[in-house]
Amino acid sequence: MKNHSGILCKLPAYLSVPLFGDRERWGLVPIEDDPCWREWTDQVYSAFYYANQKGGVGNYINNAGYGILKGGDLSGMRVLEIGPGEIRHLSQWFPNSCSERLGRAISYPQYVIADIRQDMLDRSVEVLKNAGLPCETQLLQRSQTALPFADEEFDRIITFYALEHVYPLGPYLDEMKRILKPGGKLIGAIPAEGGLAWGLGRFLTSRRWLKKNTNIDPDKLICWEHPNFANYILSELTERFDQVCRQYWPFRFPCVDLNLVVNFIYRKAN
Repeated sequence: MKNHSGILCKLPAYLSVPLFGDRERWGLVPIEDDPCWREWTDQVYSAFYYANQKGGVGNYINNAGYGILKGGDLSGMRVLEIGPGEIRHLSQWFPNSCSERLGRAISYPQYVIADIRQDMLDRSVEVLKNAGLPCETQLLQRSQTALPFADEEFDRIITFYALEHVYPLGPYLDEMKRILKPGGKLIGAIPAEGGLAWGLGRFLTSRRWLKKNTNIDPDKLICWEHPNFANYILSELTERFDQVCRQYWPFRFPCVDLNLVVNFIYRKAN
């Protein structure tokens, strides 16, 4: 299986396809006029997000990644978040009340959010507005690898559950390195995609939801939505940045097959 899957997942096709999609048949790049892809992007995405990511077990799993920001201080920094969604990590680092903000004498970060979907950007802006945190926005294109920001512009880049979607990944990470200041940090989390536990979990949850509620073939969508396996993402990050911290959840043992989430902090060399 391409793209560095988990150690235990060297499976025959009749097992790997239901877990990780039919990558040999459909590849890793969406066919833009494919009816399954059109249904996903135009009709299903938001409903899926709320049914599988914001509520229930999906919400619980996603929250496990946000703890990497706990106690962090972004005061006065220029921060870019890629794929912010509803910014559910906000409570990990941003004070929830005026009194708490005064107590910490907080200096607001210069917060920039970027996404490929305008509706998700609008949702993110509303969340930040309600929190009293001003922001700038940037709409990206799905096929865009060059990021529209200046060299060494950001002190921090935050990206939760986004790098598994980006293809090709290498040039995109090169761009993230370019716009990050020397000594700046890349902070985020990814699903343990390509691992046995993640594949089985999806088979029992979101794959069933797609089959029940849509006409979408999951064997296509999994390939196109998650082209990158976790081990591949981590290896590409390690090639470009210095690793500060890497944590696996729910088990601390560093094995993709046994876990569901990997969160991380990487630093750009000075």
